[in-house]
Amino acid sequence: MKKFAQNAAHAAHAVPAATHQPAKGRAALSNREGRFESLSREAEDDGWGDFDLPVAARRTTVHVDASRTVISRNESPDIPFNQSINPYRGCEHGCIYCYARPTHAYLGLSPGLDFETKLFAKPDAAQLLSDEINHADYRCETIAMGTNTDPYQPVERQMKVTRGIIEVLARHRHPLTITTKSGIIERDIDLLADMAADNLVSVYISITTLNNELARCMEPRAAAPQRRLKTVERLRAAGIPTGVLVAPVIPALNDSELETILQRAAAAGAQSAGYILLRLPGEVSALFQEWLGEQYPLKAAHVMSMVRATRGGRDNDPNFGARMRGQGEVAHLIRQRFNIAVKRLGLNRGLPKVDATRFRPARGAQTSLL
Repeated sequence: MKKFAQNAAHAAHAVPAATHQPAKGRAALSNREGRFESLSREAEDDGWGDFDLPVAARRTTVHVDASRTVISRNESPDIPFNQSINPYRGCEHGCIYCYARPTHAYLGLSPGLDFETKLFAKPDAAQLLSDEINHADYRCETIAMGTNTDPYQPVERQMKVTRGIIEVLARHRHPLTITTKSGIIERDIDLLADMAADNLVSVYISITTLNNELARCMEPRAAAPQRRLKTVERLRAAGIPTGVLVAPVIPALNDSELETILQRAAAAGAQSAGYILLRLPGEVSALFQEWLGEQYPLKAAHVMSMVRATRGGRDNDPNFGARMRGQGEVAHLIRQRFNIAVKRLGLNRGLPKVDATRFRPARGAQTSLL
């Protein structure tokens, strides 16, 4: 046992060696403690030859999140929304780069395997949302979903928390934006198409890579790349405004695919595009480097060197204005390539702005005059 030092692995600028082989369907190689824990455990080779045994397969468990409200407010100046809803905490997609992983530390759980396997659902979300938006003091602004964890992760098939939320928003003609990398969203095309007819919804499909091998180990339980392109086609066929989000762009790992992803998305009917440079906040850095050293040992050091070149020599830059796009020559080149590609493909026009004037609170509710 030793004190947990958050930046110990970062200081040497070395890629940490993995202590386990990845379990099937999971991206994280360890269940390292969160930064709020006073103690941590480290694996150590005792000479018996079992140091590299695979991480034990973990079943997904779902617990009830007893939150009393569902709308979160945002104060970050570089995020284009003020309100969001996260139907779930934790995400079974298991994307190793997910910047939401550190939130599990607030629950006393690991941002590693716990984040992928110990989920928290909000089964009362629809009723709580209805209560909030029908309150006399509520002021209608677009609600964003998919800003933290994916609202259409696999557990949504059975729990339908996200669908319940959309039903409330559709009934009250409340504007909504969704970001997802799941084909499960097609189940809700009936609701989304109805909202789209009144300019109340827009969707972004996240596509990180077209390389099935990379996708399988980097985001093991998310939809396959080709499946996401098919989802773009089906949403557009239903008249739903749809864009593509290339996120994250990882220098020296998937950045070479940037133009190809945009071209394939445009061919599938995408109307707009965005991108986010890899972010490694909190515990994500060590988890990502652990994964990188196991999956891509020959290029791991180069990838991290390029990442740091976009973050002022650090693993992560949390500053507003820079955290999404990075800085330096590498980040500038990626930005130029993206801008040229979206202009050439007609993806630089953006999606129609959703309409907040059609909001209809429940009969008897009074809206604020302020």
